[in-house]
Amino acid sequence: MLRIHFTGADLARTSVASRPDPLWETVLSLRMLQHRTGNPAADAWGRAVLARRPEGLRTLLPLVRPFGYFPDFLTPSDGSPDIEHGLDALAATPARHLRGDLAVLAAGGPLPAWTEDLAAGRPEALRGLAGALRGYHAAAVAPLEQTMRTTVRAEYAAQAKAAAESGIEGVLSGLGPGMRWRPPVLEVQYPVDQELHLNGRGLLLVPTLFRARTPVSLLDPELPPVLTYPARRTVSPDGSADRKLVPLIGRTRTEILHHTSEASRSTSELARLVGMSQASVSHHTAVLRAAGLISSARHRNSVLHTATSLGSLLLRG
Repeated sequence: MLRIHFTGADLARTSVASRPDPLWETVLSLRMLQHRTGNPAADAWGRAVLARRPEGLRTLLPLVRPFGYFPDFLTPSDGSPDIEHGLDALAATPARHLRGDLAVLAAGGPLPAWTEDLAAGRPEALRGLAGALRGYHAAAVAPLEQTMRTTVRAEYAAQAKAAAESGIEGVLSGLGPGMRWRPPVLEVQYPVDQELHLNGRGLLLVPTLFRARTPVSLLDPELPPVLTYPARRTVSPDGSADRKLVPLIGRTRTEILHHTSEASRSTSELARLVGMSQASVSHHTAVLRAAGLISSARHRNSVLHTATSLGSLLLRG
């Protein structure tokens, strides 16, 4: 069990990420790749990735095992907007952190000889690791970028609504299976016992497309506190529905359909989520409504849009 201890200051500083973290998604996808999920779409994605033999995969698998610990330095907490920023942050990891993380990993099984250079912080080893992450990400994760962004945006919008209605404790109370808010402690089902005292730093909640068996945090309590958890959407990790829909109705309308399948959305809310003007969103919703994919109804001073049964079926591929 992981127990995360909050103070009043921590509640005020807790937030939800509004965009995918490329390195967290990369590492979690590596873990998913190594076991059956029971989800046909996710397992099909895994088979396709393994068939492609992406560059860097053999280097990364000893660091990200199917279960248990993986090094904290693989997921630097800098809010990286893209993979390159994340890799720059990884390359700046102090040697003492590299050495400490790899010592923890080695306790669970032997490591390849090249990790000795990594533990010493040698630049060529760090460059090799960055290259492996870059190559694997390009082949296995980057093709799902739009799906990841849509997924995390929808989760962020849902949590923003929960926070507006019930405060941050409302968010903590509804994070999903395996997590229970018992003020002032968030209890998380976890493979080991761990206590995390936030001490006024707050917690960054990071929704992810790729699902670990349990939510994941960092081991080092001195690092900025992070908790990843599966975004509560039914988007296939293989992105198959999006690949079929985008050529048919366009990327923006696909995004709007995703958002309206999660909850009824106002025009202004959709404009914020997809990053365009309300006038442009109104045009797209009119097209979707005419096709029978969404319905629209006036509520007070807003028009709320909701995916129809047909729209939801299309999203499921």
